Amino acid sequence: MKKIRIAGAGPSGLTAAINLAKAGYEVDVFEKAPDVGKHLKGGLQGLENWSDKKDIGDELREMNLETNFDLDPFYNFTVSNGRKNWDFEADPGTPAFYLVKRGSVPGSLDYGLKEQALQSGVNIRFQEKAPLEEMDIIATGPVKNEVFIAAKGIAFDTSMDDMAIAFVDDRAAYLGYSYLLVTNGSGCMCTVLFDRFSNVGDCLENTKRIFSEMVDLDIQNPRPDGGIGSFSLDCHFESNGQLYVGEAAGLQDMVWGFGMRSAMRSGYLAARSIIHGEDYEKDATECFRNKLKASLVNRYIWERFGARNYSMIFNGLKGTRNPPKHMHSFHNFNLLQRVAYPFAIRKMRDRYPELRL
Repeated sequence: MKKIRIAGAGPSGLTAAINLAKAGYEVDVFEKAPDVGKHLKGGLQGLENWSDKKDIGDELREMNLETNFDLDPFYNFTVSNGRKNWDFEADPGTPAFYLVKRGSVPGSLDYGLKEQALQSGVNIRFQEKAPLEEMDIIATGPVKNEVFIAAKGIAFDTSMDDMAIAFVDDRAAYLGYSYLLVTNGSGCMCTVLFDRFSNVGDCLENTKRIFSEMVDLDIQNPRPDGGIGSFSLDCHFESNGQLYVGEAAGLQDMVWGFGMRSAMRSGYLAARSIIHGEDYEKDATECFRNKLKASLVNRYIWERFGARNYSMIFNGLKGTRNPPKHMHSFHNFNLLQRVAYPFAIRKMRDRYPELRL
């Protein structure tokens, strides 16, 4: 069998590597950092459970991945705009999302996938910059000139009770949201901006002040956390025989930035295309195209109807019988989104000229 070379040891690259190694391929993963998730410091991120009817735990097993990392289900979460709080609750047995740790720390998603890759026989070549023209799979993360989202915050240890709170106000996160997440003694507070990135420091300070007024904060051993994200509708899944996965392909959630599920799924599809001789471009397009279109429409709705501090959006979501199920519809290009899409794409192309929309 041909040796497979992968650039990048993030979730998409390692998912591809694990599947290929289990199928008998010799796999080299090139990672320029000294360890997986090195720029992350144990911060918490949400692994969403609403874009597909299948629970993410079942999907991980389908992708031949073990859950040898912390995967904490959350059924309840709160959204606030400083004037009103909305408390949401998912159906019993179906979490709204799972929290995972990120970074080079025990219990993190990154460490878990690394361990699975090494046990499967993958050779991870840390601190080696990949010669991209020689790679079979490109999993190098966000494309720097197609950034639409920036996050900055802190990860910390805490004695606080488990919680998930989002705050929507442009003072704390311009056109985005701030969040406070706590699970099993670990916490993360972050601001997520969709424009005016130079204000991210001020937004983080406002975020800290706002959450300190909402809850009794206990922040121990704070570490910097954050990152950027890129998005594209014109995803190049395959070029010159190379397969692109995760954000290197343009896969992200444009409305909130929940991209891990798509990243791992794309890595799995890329590996499967090599193992079984399937058409990755076709399979990835079928899997993600409508979700990406829905995401763009959602971003348009978020920015267009976010007047009065997003009350209209969350009042509407709160009025549904099951918000997570309702969110599934709005992540899969429903009829309303199909009608709105021609108008939304024109507006978003003007709004985000640096993106391939």
